[in-house]
Amino acid sequence: MHHIPSLVPKIFHQMVWHFSREQNNIYLTFDDGPVPGVTDFVLEELGLRNMKATFFMVGDNVRKFPDLARKVVEEGHGLGNHTFSHMNGFQNSAERYLNDIACCQREIIRATGENPLIFRPPYGKITKKQFQLTAKKYKLIMWDVISGDYDQHQSPQKCLKKSIKYSQNGSIVLFHDQQKTEAVIRAVLPEYLDYIKRSGFQTCIL
Repeated sequence: MHHIPSLVPKIFHQMVWHFSREQNNIYLTFDDGPVPGVTDFVLEELGLRNMKATFFMVGDNVRKFPDLARKVVEEGHGLGNHTFSHMNGFQNSAERYLNDIACCQREIIRATGENPLIFRPPYGKITKKQFQLTAKKYKLIMWDVISGDYDQHQSPQKCLKKSIKYSQNGSIVLFHDQQKTEAVIRAVLPEYLDYIKRSGFQTCIL
């Protein structure tokens, strides 16, 4: 699925799925990094077009690659928390889930000096109790366009075509800067960013 059915944000209205449809802003997001090679590529492509994005970072990757996390900030991009271990909320207690978020936050602060107040649950999976507790500190950011860059059964061409099709004013677009998606990102991202630029969208950080 490349977009969220309109009914879903109405049911889970406390989460942010998109922004105003009246303004030609688009919100590029990248999950699971920082990862050497692929995050560097994303930063280079964004920089070539003077575009900004928000990176939802996995704390363990921040721990392993603090310089790369710092580079994201130095180049003017936004940061979000994506748990320390890319934790599936449906498979863990609320206490364990919140501890994992806290561990990620400590790594981000240690590496970058930033204290992000936005969070995205890995896989989009979070229980009601986890949500209620997490929402006391963070704004939960979801998406309305998912690139499907992780889908091994989808060609890069289809990934690009559908990502373009569903992008609109206020969209939060989800890509991944991780090893499993690197080949697709390298094939798709430059053309997608060129489309965004041609279409007059302004890229904004969250």
